[in-house]
This record gives sequence, structure tokens and C-alpha cells, in this order.
Amino acid sequence: MAMNYKAAGVDVEAGYKAVSLMKEHVKGTLRKEVITDLGGFSGLFSLGSYAMEEPVLVSGTDGVGTKLKIAFLMDRHDTIGMDCVAMCANDILCCGAEPLFFLDYIACGKNKPEKIASIVKGVAAGCKEAGMALIGGETAEMPGFYPEDEYDVAGFAVGIVDRKKIIDGTSIKEGDVLLGIPSSGIHSNGYSLVRKLVEPTVEKVNQYMEEFGCTLGAELLRPTKIYVKEVQALQKEVRIKGMGHITGGGFIENIPRILPKGYHAHVQRGSWPVLPIFSWLQQLGNVEEKDMYNTFNMGIGLVIVIDPSEVDKAQKILQSMGEKSYVIGEVNAGEAGIQLC
Repeated sequence: MAMNYKAAGVDVEAGYKAVSLMKEHVKGTLRKEVITDLGGFSGLFSLGSYAMEEPVLVSGTDGVGTKLKIAFLMDRHDTIGMDCVAMCANDILCCGAEPLFFLDYIACGKNKPEKIASIVKGVAAGCKEAGMALIGGETAEMPGFYPEDEYDVAGFAVGIVDRKKIIDGTSIKEGDVLLGIPSSGIHSNGYSLVRKLVEPTVEKVNQYMEEFGCTLGAELLRPTKIYVKEVQALQKEVRIKGMGHITGGGFIENIPRILPKGYHAHVQRGSWPVLPIFSWLQQLGNVEEKDMYNTFNMGIGLVIVIDPSEVDKAQKILQSMGEKSYVIGEVNAGEAGIQLC
């Protein structure tokens, strides 16, 4: 029998079909600045319309982590791409950048075109929410490296900001307020601990949970929230001094990253509603509170630092968009870190 690429486990025709199926999703994300079509060797994005004194490109890359294991058990793949976009978009947003475009990378054991298209459908949905163009990507079929039914997803985002408008935390002072915008759930961090606590099986993830109003799997797969629209609305009327995306490392690692030297964050527990999933996980594994705050977002996905005089204005802007927000603490002078009270 003659050997060829397909016999070795790589189906080129399946790759062509996957590209064909995803095209309809990709087209819905395109912006006027995109000057290439899907299928080229690279994605081109024009910056000619950006009249800035000193334009700065901002980049970020991330993946979804072991949350993918839940998607495999549920055999649901249309939200994972949204997580990937959110992790990248929210990160580059934190310096005040406008997200511009996104590229994805999917590596799989076997290219099943419908599954790949479902993943990209989620990527496209996330890009639309973030206002980014999906201008390219790569699907790598890697038999023998990944199991046939498994895959990994990663992404890369680019944004732009005028250098004089970069949000870097240097203007933060004592008494500034920490305004928290809620998360949608666990987002995409802490799933190695989640899986250790839950020990998920097909039966468990498909079990309806009264606490969450859905199955356990649906709660665990709830997509990461994208904060681009909310932040862009605030930027028009409020001076944002610092922003922190609460990802891996939870509150304890991420909030201090916003602050300049000589300041720490005073966070008041109970000033926002902790989502039921976190209370449930803590009780399930008898997890210490410090470990919860050092692993999860605890119901707050983005923290914004603003002057106390602008809190009412900021909250009204967010409320007008149907978004809740909570004053969760303030900035104090002192040793770097976070104080949970």
C-alpha cells in the first residue's frame, strides 16, 4: 500500500473543508481596515486612518487552559473560542488600547471540520464583542501528538493606543477607588483546581444544579466576559488611572500589578456578591479563603482605579449599559500587595 499524508494521519481535504465552513463566521468580524481575505499567507490591517501623535501597538497572547477538558466532556465547542478572545482582548485593554485584530491557533489530533468551524464560530463571536477583526489563524492537525478528540486553542491580539493616553498606573494616589465590574463566572483560570475538586465525568457535567440554574457543565463552560465596550464608554467621560484583568493569580496577584511603588490595595470583602460557583467550590473542597482569592476572580473580572469624585459618573455610565459595578476598596500608601478586610 502506498503511503501518503492522509495515511500518516493528516487529512488535507478536511483542512480545506474546515476553512470553507469557518469563512461565514470570519466575514462577520471584518473591519474597514482589513485589506486581505481569509486564506492568504498573512493578514494585513491598515493603520492609515489612525491620526495619533505617537501610535503604540499593544499585543497580547493567551489560551484557554484546562477549561478545554470540560468542553471535551460536554462535546460542546462553540464557546471556547470566546474565552480565548476574551483573555487576549481584556489584557490589552488594560493599558487603554483599542483592540484591532486577532489571530487564532488550533492544534488537534484529528481535523473534524464541523468541530473546528464550531470553535472558530466562538472566536468570531468574541471578536465581534471586542470589536476586533479575525484576520487569520492556523489549524494544525497533529496525529500522535494530541488524542483524536482533543485540541488546544491559543490566540494573539493587537491593539493601538496613543502613547500619551497609555494607562499605566503612574497617576494613582492614596484614596483612589477600586471599582469592580462583575465576572460572568470562573472565566478561564483556576480550572486545574476546579477539576481536582469536581473530578468531572460525563454524568457530573450533565447534572442539573439548582444553585446555578443550569447543568454543572454549562456553568463551568460559561464564557469569559469581554469588557471592551464598557471600558471604551468609560474612557470617553472618566479618567481611568489603572485597570486590572483578574485572571490567573486572582485578586492577590493581579490587583497589585496596577499600583505604583509605595501603594497597596485595601479590598473590602462583602462589598460585591460572590458568585454561587465560588462558594460551592470552596465548600466542596474545603478550600481556604486566601487560596480562593489567590486562584479565582471571585465574581469580579475587571478592576478599575479612578478618583473618588468620578465614581458616581462611572457607575451611571455602566448602569446605562445594563452593567453593574461595585466599589470594592481603595488605594492606600504602604507596602506593595493587597489587604483583604
